[in-house]
Amino acid sequence: SQRLRIGLGMALYARGNYDDAVKSLLRAADLNPSDPGCYLFLSKAYDSSPSQADEVIRRFRRFAELQPHNALALYYYAMGLWKGKRAQDPGLDLRQIESLLKKSLALDPQLAEAHLQLGNLYYDQGEYAEAIPEYVRALELNSDLADSHYRLGQAYVRTGEKDRAQEQFQVYQRLREQHLAEVDKQRAEIRQFVYSAKDSPSAKP
Repeated sequence: SQRLRIGLGMALYARGNYDDAVKSLLRAADLNPSDPGCYLFLSKAYDSSPSQADEVIRRFRRFAELQPHNALALYYYAMGLWKGKRAQDPGLDLRQIESLLKKSLALDPQLAEAHLQLGNLYYDQGEYAEAIPEYVRALELNSDLADSHYRLGQAYVRTGEKDRAQEQFQVYQRLREQHLAEVDKQRAEIRQFVYSAKDSPSAKP
């Protein structure tokens, strides 16, 4: 079943077997392509194993086509394209990624991660003044986004606002110190998900 495939994928992910985790989650996506359940986990596993970029991007594109009004579907597709191609493809269409992120935010303005990544897109192109409001909005929605504090601090350095930058770096450091506890919590949640999948009455191969 799809649920067991997801459970297997996350068990492999928790053990650090990222390539096989992605393979299992790709199969889960194929079992029910319009079900959003597996795409969050696929995105997480893909972060650690971008080697199967083309296959992952194909699934995210299909999900976005099946659910064009789903903000997360567009967000996952944007990030799949960006992470999968930016390292090796100088011809990557950054405007397509920007467009997907903006469409995602038009559908769900509360999606903090999309604001963060749109800020990163602007920052990486040297558009610091455009990046700052995206980071600020991301933090208004979720003040625990450590990466957003760090990148906002970097953007403030670039625009000459050193005091504001220092404030953001201090918050980032505090959040980083809490990171190990969060990792432990996530591992416990993954184990619980796997156990519940095994115990589910609908969990059939």
